[in-house]
Amino acid sequence: MADDGKAREDGIWLHCSNSAVRRASRQLGRLYEDAMGDTGLKGTQFSLLSQIARTGEPTLKNLAEALVMDLSALGHTLKPLIRDGLVELVPDDGDRRVKRVRLTETGAARQRELTARWQVAQSRFDTAFGKEESRALRKAMEFIASQEFAALFNTKPVSGD
Repeated sequence: MADDGKAREDGIWLHCSNSAVRRASRQLGRLYEDAMGDTGLKGTQFSLLSQIARTGEPTLKNLAEALVMDLSALGHTLKPLIRDGLVELVPDDGDRRVKRVRLTETGAARQRELTARWQVAQSRFDTAFGKEESRALRKAMEFIASQEFAALFNTKPVSGD
């Protein structure tokens, strides 16, 4: 009887891409956060700081799109970073209704400090998974996160296979 339950459970993980990716994401999130140490920031917050650092002063909309988040989830994730003085919202010079996100000096310093810890975590991942496999995985995940994939997902006919 227990074997039947195990087979059904394995079937979910072996055949549902969404479940497999979510499980892997939770595991990686834990491992990377452990590698980041007791910094007071979560992996999602580090990713957010890094995306802001990489793009300068993105609009809230552009930042949400880059991170494949909705605006309310982005706002929720930004709140503690704003509270702790790591980021600030500033009006756009061309359209004052548009808000841009900017790293503060403290935020930029924290992002640089955490990047060194992230590099250790990334090196561990590459060693455990394989450098080429890691690169291929990131490429595949980038495609899955793209609008092109979403469009294909939503327009492809469902086959009977």
